[in-house]
Amino acid sequence: MLQTGLIPNAHGDLVTDATYDFYGLRLATCSLDQRIKIWQLDESTGNWTVQDDWKAHDAAVSKVSWAHPTFGSIIASSSFDRTVKIWEQVVDASNNGPKTSINGNGASPVSPSRWIERAVLHEARGTVRAVEFAPHHFGLKLATISSDNHLRIYECVEQPSLTAWHVSEEADVLNLPISTTPSFLSRTHTGALATPTQTSATLDGGAGASASLVAQALQQGIQQNLATGPIPPGRSGMGNREADGGWCISWCKDRYWGEVIAAGCGIGGTVKVIQISASQRPMTLLTLDPSPAHAASTMQTLTGSADAPAEADSPSPASYAVTSVAWAPSCGRSYHLIATGCRDGKVRIWKVKPAPEDAEGDEGEEGRWSATIVADFDNHKSSVGRVEWNITGTILSSAGNDGRIRLWKATVGNVWRPAGSLGVEQAQEDDQDNRESGDVVMDN
Repeated sequence: MLQTGLIPNAHGDLVTDATYDFYGLRLATCSLDQRIKIWQLDESTGNWTVQDDWKAHDAAVSKVSWAHPTFGSIIASSSFDRTVKIWEQVVDASNNGPKTSINGNGASPVSPSRWIERAVLHEARGTVRAVEFAPHHFGLKLATISSDNHLRIYECVEQPSLTAWHVSEEADVLNLPISTTPSFLSRTHTGALATPTQTSATLDGGAGASASLVAQALQQGIQQNLATGPIPPGRSGMGNREADGGWCISWCKDRYWGEVIAAGCGIGGTVKVIQISASQRPMTLLTLDPSPAHAASTMQTLTGSADAPAEADSPSPASYAVTSVAWAPSCGRSYHLIATGCRDGKVRIWKVKPAPEDAEGDEGEEGRWSATIVADFDNHKSSVGRVEWNITGTILSSAGNDGRIRLWKATVGNVWRPAGSLGVEQAQEDDQDNRESGDVVMDN
């Protein structure tokens, strides 16, 4: 049976994100009330109490992310004020001991520490929707994505002080270069890429510079169509782009494949798997698109090809923005699992197979990454705001606008099934009239 706890009145407004630290003993939450709170778990009682609480931004805080403890007690926060801030916890020598504050759980001790703003990153030209520290083996790096559709990778150049960060990579996700065989043109969602032993990916297949330019122009045109794509019923066009769009990122946890990140942006309903390399500009390795008929139809329109599948002539379903993406820890698997949550209420799990190390990029399907959907759930029946894996990548959790957290687990035959659900009403059934939108449900 699921054991849950409740943090009532965690914030004064809607909670936008909640994330555990590396050890699972602290929880960072942020909200539309512009505040960040750090909660500490009392392992003896299972209760969570406020450790720190401060106003972090001048607008709603969208996401928070913990750095690996190797670098200290550090978090990053993103906001609708178009900034990303780096915070470090320091011991406040002026405190003479723990103080007491009043929160939703009554009186609780507040630690003699405070969070110091170390840096403000303001390169974004839109609201910053997601932020995530890279796996620690790549150093102290940070990925952000904003509503200007740009993915930015920051690297700390003064690690002890945390005051100097520079943009090591910046790319327009919708117009990233790919190889001569765009992954989203294939019904199996495949695309050529550099393998872990190759330091750079080239355009294979004897095509000259002119052919490469044509392929790139074709790719950019189709990507733009997929990104802006058919507008689902009820939308009035770009006027609702900020409200209807989704911007999310998730790093690949496996060091073997290098710096690889999954990113979704805009209203296109696709997720791009992007390779970051110091020797070349970011490149699209793979595009996860749940509507292959639409991609084939777009290709036929732009190329005039008569070889497109017959089903491409039928009206394509409306695309909905991907609001959350989560890359599962590999744990020795020969493939990757990537989960996505969308505004159409769908939770999807993708099985991503990397290219063999000794494969050639122009040898058909053998030299490409591939992806297939292994699970597709619509139990939430409303927009999915968050998907997250457990530490072994064997259980997926999702949170939706239906007010419930749902769990998914694979059976012995690798068939994904619902594994339970929970909500605020289950955590506190005897106090249904006193709950507010600022509550946080805890899964113990």
